[in-house]
This record gives sequence, C-alpha cells and structure tokens, in this order.
Amino acid sequence: MTGPLTLIGHNTLGLLRYASGLSELSAKTAYWTFIAPFKGRGLKWSSTVHQAVTVGYAAVPIVSVISFFIGMVLAFQSAYQLEKLGATYFVAALVGVSLTRELGPLITAVVVAGRSGSAFAAEIGTMKVSEEIDALEVMGLNRIKYLVVPKYLAMVVMMPCLTLLSDLAGIFGGASFGVGQLDQTFSMYILATRDALIMKDISTGLVKSVVFGALITTIGCYEGFSVRGGAEGVGKATTSAVVVSIFLVIVADLVFTAIFYYTG
Repeated sequence: MTGPLTLIGHNTLGLLRYASGLSELSAKTAYWTFIAPFKGRGLKWSSTVHQAVTVGYAAVPIVSVISFFIGMVLAFQSAYQLEKLGATYFVAALVGVSLTRELGPLITAVVVAGRSGSAFAAEIGTMKVSEEIDALEVMGLNRIKYLVVPKYLAMVVMMPCLTLLSDLAGIFGGASFGVGQLDQTFSMYILATRDALIMKDISTGLVKSVVFGALITTIGCYEGFSVRGGAEGVGKATTSAVVVSIFLVIVADLVFTAIFYYTG
C-alpha cells in the first residue's frame, strides 16, 4: 500500500502547492492592478493597450467564425427536436439563451486559453529561461507589475467584448439556418431572440467572462514563472497552461451556473 499512498500524497501536496501559488500570484496581481496605482505607482498603459490588441482584436476572426458555426449547429440540433412538436419558432429562443448564458463565454474562454494563455506561458517562460526576469529584478522592476498586470487588465477588459461578439455571431449563425431552413424572415428570427432574452441572460455571461479572463491570465503567467530547464520546460508549461486553464474555466462555469440558478 506504500506505493499508491505515496502517489496520492505526492499529488495532493502538489495540488496544494499549485493552488497556493495561484492564490499568491492572484493576490499580488490584484494589488498591483487595483491598489498600487492609487499609491502613486502607475500602470503600464502602453503595454496594456498592446496586450489588448493581441488578446482581443487579433482574436476577433477566430472567435466570430467558431461562434457562427456553433450557432448554426445549435439551431440544427434544436430544430431537429422542436419540429416534432411543431415548435420551430422557439429555435431562436433556445439558441439565444444558450449562447448568452453559457456557450458564448465558454467558447470564447476556450479559444482565448488556446491563443493567449499559451502565449503568456511561453513568453514568460522564455524570459525565465533566458534570465530576463532576473535582470528585471536586478534593475529594481517588479515582475508582476511589468509582466502580469498589463496582460491581466487587457484580458479582463477584452473578454466581455469578445463574449458579446461571440453571442452576436452565434445568433447570426442560428438566424442563417432559420432563414434558410425554417422559412423565417431575418427580422422574425431577431425579434424572437429579443423576446426570449432578458438582461440577466447577457449579464450572466459577461460576469463569467471576466472571471474566465482572470483565470486564464493567472494560470498562464504562473506556468511561465514556474518553468524549469530549457526549451522543453517552456513547452511543458505552455501545454499545462492550456489544459489547466480549460479545466478551471469549466469548473468556474459550473460554480457560477449553480449560483445563478439557485439565486435566480
């Protein structure tokens, strides 16, 4: 029994160390983002804008295309069932609510984790391996302020924007199916979507997107700071950043969905 118990204990301690490291990095990032600027320690706005363009603007095409097709798939699958009941009018409602509350923020988070979360880990990991982070600290520069905060701010601001774009693209994808296959006009489909949605549906997805963005940034940066070794370590950190980000995003999505459901 020594082997299995040792393995369980080792993995449990590793998980606790990982959670502790993430919590510490999150606390430091929150301090340098929201508290330090009011004490005369400004933010790196130029770096933040650059990160916002990289994280947000550059992700617009892929998020839009994927969400458009997901909206079409949702419309296909819901129409397949609803047409048995003669209720295909409600396809628009199902697609709209599913996207705004759940799939829009989740799809966006998965895409951004693959694009930006991995990039954060690779960038910081490469700097760690080449000792650039040590050089920053020797010059008296805080690594959290200069490397993490711009990414954090950019992600928290751009994730809701990308989520809204994902919602719209998915709704238009469903509308293209509704117009082509369900003999609905475009205006009829949009009106049905508008009637089905309430502000809470949209705000729920936006709240989730902010949390997802913070998680992706924190995990990507933490994996970068944790790199050991050379190029192989950077590759492992990049892979781990994507896998852990997607896993924790789904866990957070479950938690928030339950909270919004029971407080609904």
